[in-house]
Amino acid sequence: MDSAAGTTAAPLRIGLLGTGPWARNTQAPALAAHPGVELSGVWGRRSEAADALATAHGTRAYTGEEGIDALLEASDAVAFALPPDVQAPLAVRAARAGRHILMDKPVATTVEGARAVADAVAEAGVASIVFCTLRFAPETAAWIAEQTAVGGWFTARAQWLGSLYAEGSTSEYADSPWRREKGGLWDVGPHALSVLIPVLGDVEHLTAAAPGPADTTHLILRHSSGASSTVTLGLSAPRGAAGVEIEFRGEHGTASAPGWDGAETAFRGAVDALAETVRTGVPHACDARFGRHLTELLVAAETQARA
Repeated sequence: MDSAAGTTAAPLRIGLLGTGPWARNTQAPALAAHPGVELSGVWGRRSEAADALATAHGTRAYTGEEGIDALLEASDAVAFALPPDVQAPLAVRAARAGRHILMDKPVATTVEGARAVADAVAEAGVASIVFCTLRFAPETAAWIAEQTAVGGWFTARAQWLGSLYAEGSTSEYADSPWRREKGGLWDVGPHALSVLIPVLGDVEHLTAAAPGPADTTHLILRHSSGASSTVTLGLSAPRGAAGVEIEFRGEHGTASAPGWDGAETAFRGAVDALAETVRTGVPHACDARFGRHLTELLVAAETQARA
């Protein structure tokens, strides 16, 4: 088999916690179709939603507190499609039970929550992946690796504007309470940072402001390489203004991020990365520690922007 998970002797049993749009549209289909994975079950807070999603993908439904323990017992790893501050304590619980974890970004919206996850993963010695889409989509993952190898970058610009809350939007993701509360900084900020940091180095200084319309936030970053970057984030852009642009400029010229083939393909890449980490024991760069660092940066940005 071509996938990393497919090289193991037996399928990696991965349970899914969550039944919302993200689980239905991305994670459950990707896990059910992955040749190296057995979707070991679906847990949801609402039994009817868990039943429907499990039935759609030929697996078992779980609900309630006892259902979490039963799903962990039936799984080698768990994937999360839950709000970040619901995800974090359950990820700690899974790691302490010896289960590998595949988390959504952000890991948590508090430093304490993200630190607890990273600490639990380290203490249990389990594998962890934080799903930042562009780090695992084949097209953008290859492009990030290429720009990291090129080096010599002077500055970069990242703009990630969604139209989730634009007039006339019918996106089911707009019903997410945590996205509405935290805005683009927390929802799409991790994606932008997950591209800039591996290419330009860690963030040594951060300035944030929210002078734009609705939830629009602007960041100015200085990186350990000496390069600087600017980031514009939001979920309320008019539909005609929405889009993603990431560009690096340096001594070798200009490089712009390519498009990618959707979240489901990227999530399969994250599953492959988890399986590879399980097999080799070598931590992935986009793991719980990186997730903790993203939360630290976002908390600092939010604090500045609110001030």
